Amino acid sequence: MATRLVQINMKAQDDSALGRFWAEALGWGVDSEGPGVTNLEPVGFAYPDPVAVCIDIIARPEPKTVKNRVHLDLATTSTAHQTELVARLKDLGATVADVGQGDVPWTVMADPEGNEFCVLEPRPVYRDTGPIAAVVVDCTDPREMARFWGGAMDWTLHEVTDDHATMRSAKGVGPYLEFLRNPDTKSVWNRVHLDICPYPGDDLEAEAARLRALGAADPGIDQSAIHWTVLADTEGNEFCLLTPR
Repeated sequence: MATRLVQINMKAQDDSALGRFWAEALGWGVDSEGPGVTNLEPVGFAYPDPVAVCIDIIARPEPKTVKNRVHLDLATTSTAHQTELVARLKDLGATVADVGQGDVPWTVMADPEGNEFCVLEPRPVYRDTGPIAAVVVDCTDPREMARFWGGAMDWTLHEVTDDHATMRSAKGVGPYLEFLRNPDTKSVWNRVHLDICPYPGDDLEAEAARLRALGAADPGIDQSAIHWTVLADTEGNEFCLLTPR
C-alpha cells in the first residue's frame, strides 16, 4: 500500500475570491463541489495525476494569525519572467512580504488573505514542474519528516540533509515536496495542509493504520461526519487521507 500527494487544502474567509486569485496566478481552471468550496486544477486535468498538485480552498471564518507552515513556491523560466510574474501578482492583489528572509534572489509575497508564497528565481531543477515548483513545509527535523513522508507516500526521495529534504512523484513529473528546517514550532491548526490519497482498491482504514504505525497521530477531533480521515504527521501538521479513487 502507498499514498500520493494529490492536493493542498487552504482555508479562506472568502474561498471564491481567493480561488479566483490563485486560478489567475497559476493559469488554472476553477470549479466548486458545493458552497464554501472552491477547487482549482489545470485546464483539461484528469484528477488525480502527479503532473499537478491541485488546490482546494475551503471557507472558514477564522482569520490568519501566524505564518503558515505550508506554502507554495512558484517557478519562473528567466529573470524577466520572475519580474513579470511578481508585477502581475501584485496587480491581482498580492503584496510583497517580509518573513525575515533578508537579501535573497527570490521574492516572498502574500496572497489577498495573507498566505505566504515565494516567486523563485529561475532554477534548472524546476524547469518542468509547471507553475508550482514546490510545496514547502516548515519543520524542525527534515530528516524525520523525510522518514515519515517517505514511508507514507510512494514518492521518490531526492535529497536529505539536516536543513532540508526533497521529494517528487516517482514518475518524475509535477512539483516537488520540500521540508525546510525552521526553529519556529507549530502553535495553531494549520490553515494550509496536505491531502494525500491511496490508490484505487486500497483500504482506507488499513492505510490509516499503516500511517499511524509510521508515527501519524490522531488530532482529537470528531470525524464521524466525514468520509476521509484527518491525521497529523510527526511534527503535528494536520493532513487528510482521502477516499481512494
